[in-house]
Amino acid sequence: MQIMIRGATVVNADHSARADILVSDGKIRAVGRDLDIPSGTRIVDAEGLLALPGGIDPHTHLDMPIAGTRTADDFEQGGRAALAGGTTTIIDFVIPRQGQSLLQAHDAWMKLARSATCDYSFHVAVTWFDARVAQEMGVLARERGVNSFKHYMAYKGTVMLDPEQMPDSFARAGELGCLCTVHAENAEIIPFLQRKLLAQGVTHPRGHPISHPASGEADATWRAIAVAEAASVPLYIVHLSCAQALDAVIAARARGLPVFAECLGGHLAVDATVYEQEDAQAAARFVMSPPFRPKEDREALWTGLTTGAIQVTASDNCAFTDAQRQGGLRDFSKLPSGTPGLEDRMRVIWDGGVAQGRLTPEQFVAVTSTNAARLFNIYPGKGCILPGADADIVLWDPQAEHTVSAKTHHHAVDYSVFEGMAFRGAPVATYLAGWEVVREGRVNAEPGSGRHIVRPTFEPGFRSLRDLLSK
Repeated sequence: MQIMIRGATVVNADHSARADILVSDGKIRAVGRDLDIPSGTRIVDAEGLLALPGGIDPHTHLDMPIAGTRTADDFEQGGRAALAGGTTTIIDFVIPRQGQSLLQAHDAWMKLARSATCDYSFHVAVTWFDARVAQEMGVLARERGVNSFKHYMAYKGTVMLDPEQMPDSFARAGELGCLCTVHAENAEIIPFLQRKLLAQGVTHPRGHPISHPASGEADATWRAIAVAEAASVPLYIVHLSCAQALDAVIAARARGLPVFAECLGGHLAVDATVYEQEDAQAAARFVMSPPFRPKEDREALWTGLTTGAIQVTASDNCAFTDAQRQGGLRDFSKLPSGTPGLEDRMRVIWDGGVAQGRLTPEQFVAVTSTNAARLFNIYPGKGCILPGADADIVLWDPQAEHTVSAKTHHHAVDYSVFEGMAFRGAPVATYLAGWEVVREGRVNAEPGSGRHIVRPTFEPGFRSLRDLLSK
């Protein structure tokens, strides 16, 4: 199929210009003014719209098994939500049980993703470490297109890696040319505060943010940076949520360390007051880790995006139904942690960023697509509108207004953490590999139409990432 998108303003991370886009066989073939129209080409009128690279969300948990249940959005449903919001590629997480083969876990997640409706790739969590794990990390990196390994610094006894093993895992990832990522929270403080609060009779979900303090997140961030520096590897902090942790990243970058950070659309739009609702069921819908923070932290994150101290935005889409949360309504420590957010991430960033004057359209593209493509080594195949790139394109109306409602979103849960919020800026159409998969909110992607994206390892010394550090 061959199409010509005409009349749009093409926005890349480094420049914008009015141009036509010729697409055929899933690739962008030409970008420029007044392009010749080959015979048989379908014309798409994009006058007055922006043409953006498809969004890349590098932090999702679709169809994830956890504590006897699974996250509500699977790869088909979650992919539809992604496409509806302008995201065309996700990077999900393979999370082996402690003692489980990483390759076996990767096989299981690849099977789950067969129904994907958007493109996908995988990080792999290192939940335990020995010579066998080191060997399997090599197989994942060299043969299966994995170039990033996640390390949990919380959830002791389940997915958390022994802190004494983290330097070895970091070093092994570095040898392979793979990026180390961390979930940075203090594993001792959380259960201590949970026990303390429950002993005081605090069972309501308002206890959740108290037991996940910003000081614990900052402490873990500083420690992760120290380990990465000792191992001489780049570091990527997932879902950074507070000013104290951001300070650690800023200090590391000021010393020239290759430390990168991601923040979530939810943390940029929602604050900690949501936990004060008396209705425990309503408050429980907002339980995620790290939790929603006070407004001051939200503003710090926006400043981090504006200045480049934070390079990437994600959703950490990890959705649970109300029924799945029932067992924790009388004990907040038993609530499954996670919220939906994949569909609305790009609207949140445009409205709070570009529409409010915090970000330029080019910065918006950088933090929703291009920087993730560079950091996870799939640029320029993804993350830009240039000849040779995948034809993942979003036609964006910067003036469109969208009010979020669980009645109209594409997630498999009957609530949204953004319920009733009105955002300016929305996709009119989304193209995945040149196919129009969304038009005016209607998603027509078929199960299994998403492709697995192989991510090459980095060159020795991570020179490309060090270049990104200066931007």
